[in-house]
Amino acid sequence: MTTRDRRSALVRVVAAIVLGSVLTLPAGVRAAEPILREKLPNGLRVIIRENPLAPVVAVNLMVDMGSRLERPETAGLSNFMHAVMVKGTQKRSGARIAEAVTALGGKLSAAGEADYSEIRGTALARFWRELLGLTAELALEPRLAADDVPDERDYILSRVQRRFDSPGSRAFDEFYAAIYGDYPYALPSLGTRESLARIDHAAVVRQYRTYYRPERMVLAVSGQVVARDVLAEAAKLFGGMAGGAVSADPVPPAPNVTPRRLVVTAPAQQAQILVGGVAPPMDHPDHAPVKVLSTVLGGGMAGRLFSELRDRKGLAYTAASFYDPTRGPGALVLYLGTAPANAARAEEALAAEIARITSERVSDEELKRAKGYLLGRYAMDRRTNERQAWYLAFYELSGVGADYPERYRRGVEAVTAADVQRVAQRYLATPTTLVLQPAP
Repeated sequence: MTTRDRRSALVRVVAAIVLGSVLTLPAGVRAAEPILREKLPNGLRVIIRENPLAPVVAVNLMVDMGSRLERPETAGLSNFMHAVMVKGTQKRSGARIAEAVTALGGKLSAAGEADYSEIRGTALARFWRELLGLTAELALEPRLAADDVPDERDYILSRVQRRFDSPGSRAFDEFYAAIYGDYPYALPSLGTRESLARIDHAAVVRQYRTYYRPERMVLAVSGQVVARDVLAEAAKLFGGMAGGAVSADPVPPAPNVTPRRLVVTAPAQQAQILVGGVAPPMDHPDHAPVKVLSTVLGGGMAGRLFSELRDRKGLAYTAASFYDPTRGPGALVLYLGTAPANAARAEEALAAEIARITSERVSDEELKRAKGYLLGRYAMDRRTNERQAWYLAFYELSGVGADYPERYRRGVEAVTAADVQRVAQRYLATPTTLVLQPAP
């Protein structure tokens, strides 16, 4: 459908929309700003958060596609497609798009990740209509020229090589491959040398046509805007897309990997030690307890790994813990960066900390501190319009519900010392260990 056809459908689309359907939050949930939620007749979900405090606006168009739905032979295709997409539209080149968004005081980018792909942009609030128009132009009228494919392949291959040459990045890539096995999270979102060599222009176009469908898309806007005006503009821009039934995605095999210890030799100034394994997804009852566990161990300078292994024993330069929200099985990763000469002692000390948290309950004071740090970081991460738009889109796409932030907060506050010990025993009982270090 052409742009003119899409706009000709405006009257039908707007007539079918109930503009006043402001989200009704569950009892006990307090919204700082009004949030409007609508589904257009073609299936596109629109979420608009009015924030009168800052004269900026953020747009996030999130699509249900990513490396979660890829296979080894197609790894990186979602990200590759978006790299080609930003090279230009049917109306203007990528350079002209960059000039246009810069004139709005903002930025616009696109990428494919593990659980989703997105077009995200920011601008001064008075230019919200122009920013939304550029987002729609990029999403609905990409040029996807065959001539752009080879250059983007070369560029992404250079990024893959840089990740391989970076000890920290390579260590995490190797670790995820080790713990996930055949599950798609083992695949890097950038792809591999082998998969990128297979991606041609036909594959890029096919990927776009398969996934850029309104029923697989969420448009989130946060900023100093009037929600009903934004909704009407979104209906005008996106309402003409032909919708369809939501198709079922293939169910990947569950991670089924025997925990083991791996040593990777690579040119490096320091050793990278990663210990952990598969953890629950974000909608699992254990998600909040594992988040608290991760924070007790690696939450800032008060975390045990930092205070014990770095400050008190001097066995690491860097000590942290990672456990990010994911739609599929998550990953709990304890990380140390240390001098190669200290690697063996650091790994032994890390194992001792794991044994300690599985055999002894954390104190009330430590538990309280971890919860405060965790919820404080969560609140700080959501303080900007750009991050708010991302969270609104991601939670909607993940299907966890509009009240997820409040449920998550209550879940964290309800975690007990016994819960922390229980999930430590469950998810750290037989961890996988990966050590990346220079050759002797």
